[in-house]
Amino acid sequence: MSPDDLLYTKEHEWLRIAGDGGAVGITDHAQEELGDIVYIELPKVGTKFDSGETFGSVESVKAVSELYIPVSGEVIEVNEELGSAPERINDDPYGNGWMIRIRLLNKNETADLMSAAEYDEYTSQEKE
Repeated sequence: MSPDDLLYTKEHEWLRIAGDGGAVGITDHAQEELGDIVYIELPKVGTKFDSGETFGSVESVKAVSELYIPVSGEVIEVNEELGSAPERINDDPYGNGWMIRIRLLNKNETADLMSAAEYDEYTSQEKE
């Protein structure tokens, strides 16, 4: 079950909104599919992205996957600890495994994201 306080993308990223900003990471489903994460590439603070753009990548023992920003935003913080401990994404994808914090540039874009129930339904269909 995905946390109810988050919004989700079909690319398996999550967004936790706080005020005019939010934290972004990948879902538990995504980290399970990837396997052990061994490297992460994240953007610099101050970088701006449009909704759906690639903001970085994760490398696991299985593959390299691009990361897509759920909504337009400006990076205000990067989880620097992931550089030396990318396995935190596997251990705690919704907590210590967060990747970036952004200032939302268009809050209306959150309407395009899925709720936890919708995301769980989406991932259950994906497995079929």
